[in-house]
Amino acid sequence: MNQYELALVINGKLVDETRDEALEKVKALIERFDGTITKVDDWGKRRLAYDIQKVREGFYYFITFESEPTTPAQVEQRIRIMETVLRFLIVRVEK
Repeated sequence: MNQYELALVINGKLVDETRDEALEKVKALIERFDGTITKVDDWGKRRLAYDIQKVREGFYYFITFESEPTTPAQVEQRIRIMETVLRFLIVRVEK
């Protein structure tokens, strides 16, 4: 099992329910592909360095999880089509 970190930026214009729903969808994707979430770090709403799709602010989350090497590709493939997610990045964390 490898350890990974997912950096996630969700649209800052969303209401709380929609934002929480998007975060839960991402967490469910990780668990669906046999990943184990170890930590969710909520950085809150922050200003973006540049506008993305005419949005100036986003909600930042960092999710640490353990999984098999094939899981990040499966998760990325599904996050890519989520309209509420502005940016994301999955990196492997060295132990």
